[in-house]
Amino acid sequence: MAAPIRETGTITAIRPAGTRALLVELSTLEAVLALAARLAESPLPGQLDALSAAATVLVKFDSPNAARKAAAAIRALDLGTAPTGTGRLVEVEVNYDGADLAEVAALTGLSPEGVIAAHTGQTWRAAFGGFAPGFAYLLGENTALHVPRRSTPRTAVPAGAVALAGDYSAVYPRQSPGGWQLIGHTDALLWSLERESPALIRPQDRVRFIPARPALRLHAGTTPSKHDAGTSPAGTAEAMVGTAEATAEATGQQAGSLLVVCAGLQSLIQDLGRPGLGDLGVSAAGAADPSAARQANRLVGNQAGDAVVENLLGSLVLRAESDQVLAVTGARTALRITPADPSRSERHPAQDAPFALLDGETLTLDPATEGLRCYLGVRGGAAVAKVMGSRSTDLMSGIGPAPLAPGSRIPVGPVRGAHVVGSPEPSTLRPLPASGTATLRITPGPRDDWFGGAGMAALAGQDWLVGAASNRIGIRLELADGGMPVPRLRDGELASEGVVWGALQVPPSGLPVLFLADHPVTGGYPVIAAVVPEDLSAAAQLPPGTRVRFVPANPATPTDTPSHQGTRS
Repeated sequence: MAAPIRETGTITAIRPAGTRALLVELSTLEAVLALAARLAESPLPGQLDALSAAATVLVKFDSPNAARKAAAAIRALDLGTAPTGTGRLVEVEVNYDGADLAEVAALTGLSPEGVIAAHTGQTWRAAFGGFAPGFAYLLGENTALHVPRRSTPRTAVPAGAVALAGDYSAVYPRQSPGGWQLIGHTDALLWSLERESPALIRPQDRVRFIPARPALRLHAGTTPSKHDAGTSPAGTAEAMVGTAEATAEATGQQAGSLLVVCAGLQSLIQDLGRPGLGDLGVSAAGAADPSAARQANRLVGNQAGDAVVENLLGSLVLRAESDQVLAVTGARTALRITPADPSRSERHPAQDAPFALLDGETLTLDPATEGLRCYLGVRGGAAVAKVMGSRSTDLMSGIGPAPLAPGSRIPVGPVRGAHVVGSPEPSTLRPLPASGTATLRITPGPRDDWFGGAGMAALAGQDWLVGAASNRIGIRLELADGGMPVPRLRDGELASEGVVWGALQVPPSGLPVLFLADHPVTGGYPVIAAVVPEDLSAAAQLPPGTRVRFVPANPATPTDTPSHQGTRS
């Protein structure tokens, strides 16, 4: 056993990442690859995912108990040898016109031309994937282009951007947030579900960057692929939902449909997500408030994981094209049903209870008065096509059905099993206390040592505000009442590593970001703490401007209750 470990490397630390995951630190990249190979070959009890990174493997479990027991089992593993293989050689043409090219030149002491020469003059190795589908961390042959990440990440990096951070280079497969330094862009398609292997660059591949040659390219009149890296894979909501409807009709799996008259600010199809694909850079996604989504399904007699409509702040209008049974949960909104016959009176069904929407009737969700996200369940479920095992829309990766739009139709699936329509239930929405400040419980780590006692005191000792730039990827927190950013004990860069749903990542600005359902699978800023899974539904319902305070989780409070939330982090 000793010889393989000396050859590969060793486990140097195992840190908790929330209550249901472990961050395993290793001494070498070879050790990372060896541990990941062992866990893929022989998963531990309760293991859901194992995500490799530069110097760590994040292992997720289905319960806190499974995570606790796994720590000793991981320490006892014989790492053996790392997998070998040179992979393919992939050439990527780059236009070196990035917004940070001059900044990178200043940081490295090179001219912009020198940066380009250093980037194209070496072969890069795809060490591991993560962050987003098709995103590969490329390790160079030297450290000439070692640069830090930006102090504040951009909210939107364009698709095809070629970037640097630390000793790594990468290409952003689609528009997404990011803190890497941008030096150029490429037209190469990094991720496409139309390919047998969706990722253009896979772990162990070798990559050469080539300056793009001037050429005539006829863009006018061309039609982008429906899986273009910068768009939703469906192209349009009408295309995705219409295709799913046709498929359901052909297979006898449709029980009518709902016509979208108005989609409001944002309406998405969501189920409980697609866990276990982190090594492909695919986040779990799924309903941001799974408690409300489960309740909506329970009320109409569906399976817990059936697809529902997740709506932001109400103003959704749907028309039934056949008799349906619906329920609306989550954020508080008034419901109105307008009959097809104008001589009949409007009806006002209650939330958190099943109700009928008859053929030709129109349901309107008024603007939400409390909370952020409403969930509409329909008996039989939204029968759109599954993508990678789930019907969820992932806004980070663009996987799944496109956001709903006026004129699109939601096909309704048949009722399966013997589930009956439920009875009215209390709301799952956690009301704000009289103080107006929401509280979320946290557990420290895995990188709380980057902040020490002063950092944890700043995080938990003051109120924060939910920022206006928050979305399904994460809540961007802002200072309240002259508060202070979270200070660091350590300077420098953290190698990118896996992160969990609920992680509180702290960039150099000191303003934390709370990751939600569509969070990237890896991140490069240290995570000071994680919100416990039982509080993540409440976090997803906090509108911009809400005051938030983080409190340490009580160790005496049981957190090992069954919950799908732990399976998606």
